[in-house]
Amino acid sequence: MQYDLIIRHAQLHRHDGLVDIATKDGHFASIVGELPSDSSATREIDAAGRLVVPPFIDAHVHLDAVLTVGRPRYNTTGTLLEGIQIWSELKPGLSREDVKKRALEEIRWEVAQGTLHIRSHVDVCDPNLTALRALLEVREEVRDICNLQLVAFPQDGILSFPNGRELMRQAMELGCDVVGGIPHYEWTRDMGVEDVHYAFALAREFNRDIDCHCDETDDPISRFTEVMAADTIQQGWQGRVTASHCTAMHSYDNAYAFKLIRLLARAQVNVVANPFDNVVLQGRFDTYPKRRGITRVKELLVAGVNVALGHDSIMDPWFPLGKGDMLAAAQLALFLCHMSGYDEINAVLDLITTNAARTLRVQDSYGIEEGKPADFLVLDAPSAFEALRLVPARLHVFKSGREVAYTTPGKSVIKRQTDQEGEEVTFRLKP
Repeated sequence: MQYDLIIRHAQLHRHDGLVDIATKDGHFASIVGELPSDSSATREIDAAGRLVVPPFIDAHVHLDAVLTVGRPRYNTTGTLLEGIQIWSELKPGLSREDVKKRALEEIRWEVAQGTLHIRSHVDVCDPNLTALRALLEVREEVRDICNLQLVAFPQDGILSFPNGRELMRQAMELGCDVVGGIPHYEWTRDMGVEDVHYAFALAREFNRDIDCHCDETDDPISRFTEVMAADTIQQGWQGRVTASHCTAMHSYDNAYAFKLIRLLARAQVNVVANPFDNVVLQGRFDTYPKRRGITRVKELLVAGVNVALGHDSIMDPWFPLGKGDMLAAAQLALFLCHMSGYDEINAVLDLITTNAARTLRVQDSYGIEEGKPADFLVLDAPSAFEALRLVPARLHVFKSGREVAYTTPGKSVIKRQTDQEGEEVTFRLKP
């Protein structure tokens, strides 16, 4: 059999033994323990026992704001509120060309690190919708290397911003994929509840999924996630709704958290945590002990709630660091959520792969299975455990059977006084 590509001796996540993977016409054609001896391909790669996984997914990022750190000034307090203030100062001067240039560069960073699906929130509290128009163009321009979803995100509120409802509707008419919201940022609780209700009404009208920033605060009285869950059940939108951040859940008393988590599971609401921003921006009103701020990922998973991760901010007014590495985000989540048990470590990899695919509702065309698009990564590690320990290079990144990125890993060498050549350090246990 003649294939386009063969990956030999690959290790799949949660699979015993190595496999050979063959692709043809952009799809997985054969995944077996060993391909027949007469099998050949235009190109062959020996994975040599390395882990091959579906592409990473960034379930929550803000491409309109990436790479703006220091413009027009730095966030000196490091707080969420100062970040929003700085963004409000920068936003009126945004140009289509600037937004596109930064977003395209950041997408290149993410693709190079194995992320081929991105859900980006884009601020639509702008009468001209400059950033949205730019990112709609970007979505088309990057289709060969990345699948991009755009969320109509009302940064300053749907009800609290002039013409907020009209701008949200216009954003959906222009082609946004997902309806957003920000109930906790509205001026009053009643307005926050209406924020959620309006998002659901708009989603039903345009037949779109929903992804709201929800309860992104340390305030244990902020309880809009329950409103989202209730609306989901009442409107039959199960599986199509995502609550992003939910950091107030970190501060809820356990009795209420128990009730809410069961409700989220019943409603099939996805939850997206954003480890980098959540741990940096939350707990800022605390002295000691300081709260981590990230939502209850571990408990949500145990209850059957689908949880995914996003990078959220990358070198912008809210988070000045980062390079768009979803594997690094997963490692940080492992630390923050106390998910260091062996089975838990394996589950953490799902937060940026299969769980995130369910969140973006791309699971039908996602995964290493015969007949599906040949989208996958070869990691320079033999297992999920080692991948989350080392955050290794993504050696090969394939989309529809075509290599869209590759990385040549670095090399570390120790030279003793009597050793001219030196000995390579691999940071792995020797057999």
